[in-house]
Amino acid sequence: MIEAPSFHAIAAMIVTIAMFFGFARSKLSTEIVSLLTIAVIAVFLYFFPLPDTKPTDGLSLAFSGFGHYALITICALMIMGRGLVVTGALEPAAHLLERLFKWNLSIGLLVSLVAAMMLSMAVNDTPVLVLLLPIFVSLAARGALPASKTLIPLNAAVLIGGMATTIGTSTNILVVSIAMDLGLPEMGVFHYTPIVLVAAAVALPYLWLVMPRLLKDNRTEDTRESRRFQARLRVSEDGPLTGTAIADILPVLPESVTIHDAPIGELQPQQRLLISGPQEGVEQAMRLLRGEAAPEWVLSKIKRQAGARNEDVIVVEMAVTADSRLIGRTLPSSGIADLYGVAVLGVHRPERWAAAEPEFPDYSEGDLRFAEGDVLLVTGLRHELEEFARGDSLLMLEGMRELPRRSKAVLAGAIMGGAIFTASIGLFPIAISALAGAILMFVTGCVKFDRVGRALSAKVIVLVAASIAVGSIVEASGAAAWLGMALSLGLSALPPALVLAAVMLFVTVLTNFASNATAATVGTPIAFSIATELGMPPEPLVLAVLFGCNLCYATPIAYQTNMLIMGEGSYEFADYIRTGVPLVALMVTTLSILLVLTYRL
Repeated sequence: MIEAPSFHAIAAMIVTIAMFFGFARSKLSTEIVSLLTIAVIAVFLYFFPLPDTKPTDGLSLAFSGFGHYALITICALMIMGRGLVVTGALEPAAHLLERLFKWNLSIGLLVSLVAAMMLSMAVNDTPVLVLLLPIFVSLAARGALPASKTLIPLNAAVLIGGMATTIGTSTNILVVSIAMDLGLPEMGVFHYTPIVLVAAAVALPYLWLVMPRLLKDNRTEDTRESRRFQARLRVSEDGPLTGTAIADILPVLPESVTIHDAPIGELQPQQRLLISGPQEGVEQAMRLLRGEAAPEWVLSKIKRQAGARNEDVIVVEMAVTADSRLIGRTLPSSGIADLYGVAVLGVHRPERWAAAEPEFPDYSEGDLRFAEGDVLLVTGLRHELEEFARGDSLLMLEGMRELPRRSKAVLAGAIMGGAIFTASIGLFPIAISALAGAILMFVTGCVKFDRVGRALSAKVIVLVAASIAVGSIVEASGAAAWLGMALSLGLSALPPALVLAAVMLFVTVLTNFASNATAATVGTPIAFSIATELGMPPEPLVLAVLFGCNLCYATPIAYQTNMLIMGEGSYEFADYIRTGVPLVALMVTTLSILLVLTYRL
């Protein structure tokens, strides 16, 4: 007969369940529920300390998550991901996937999911997701599937792939190590890979076809999307436009960009190409075609000054007000580049875009005269842009953003690649590799110190801290051990398939609400105990524990990759429950059947 759980174990289970319902109901924000959970644990353990501890020890446990290596690792990974984004290091891969998604969105997602599974079999799953995350965010911004519809399926694919080998995750290594200490023979890297591959094939249609439909489009409306700019690209001597026909250019241009009054025949140096499109489309067209939308001398000057002053080049939209001296002037006669050292890349005139087929009767060879309400797309350094806005009575609109520091793209990619490589081969723990990579991103200027706040998510930080505190109290109070003993008593009358499913499901619950390490540490000895009592071979039960530790799809607190995608996908707790619970049920059922068939139980 099992003893009743201790007072602290009961309290730990109540706090865990209360936090779960707080997240699931979504009446309070994730940050508030997380902070309330930490506060409740701190106050409770101060007045009712754990055995053989002091009241202040409870405070240390409650707030330990803010200094935990897992949180530091996640922050470092987010910083490295930011470095890849701001330098444009992932643009080649993003362009390749973009072409695939343009050809067929569904096939593009399928190929991405399969590639993520394959990668995470050999490389630790966290670096794989960190590498893929900014690519899919960039793809979403370019018109592919919204990030909110792809990141949870992508994360699930990475986690399934990581489950397939003993080196796929640190949790796999932990389970195998504990099992060896208890007497189980050593498992090879691909010892159970066929089982997981079959389960992955069963789960893949759900990830590919069903899961995206269960997720909302969490993109926020951007008012700039309806604002189209007209720009003139000058054909340079050595650029790809020279000697090219318009028909050859169209396939490489973004879909949002339109060419107007297309010249007949091949383009010649110094010839101008009139295009229109949204801000990002115009910038992408300039980059792909290497056409000059402003005088080359001022663009070169801006780049030189940016390097000398260690500043970012900025692109901003400015509206012409009624008091501006620009009204009635053309771009060449305004002297903007000479006076302020900034470059006008394009012009938007609101009424012109009311027509389905905009025309440009007043924009041939620079004789467009500015009018009140025109919006200019201007690039330069922050000080010069502010001087331009003040000097010419322009209203600086929202949407200021830094241009990617492309000169550091290779360096940022090398830093990320080094961090992933050293972590994947086990040379350094992922925490050390990530921290070293983040430090190098700062030292080399790939990420600036005053921009680091943009890389970090407050929601993720407090959520990680709260989940670590809950996992600690569940383990320290004896709640996890008591649940394991209670489980073992109720399995004697069940057939092997249900025994395996019950063990796997128990460990899955632990890993989704406590931590993978807790689930592995508690679940592996329990598996051996159950095998001894029921006369079953221990290996399938150990594998049930290992698989259960990896079925961490149902809550964002279950694994660090779940938290990494939370901010980028604008996910709520309910999104993980809605998509993760069916996947857990599917995987538990499939893996249990496969274990029974493989070991002939």
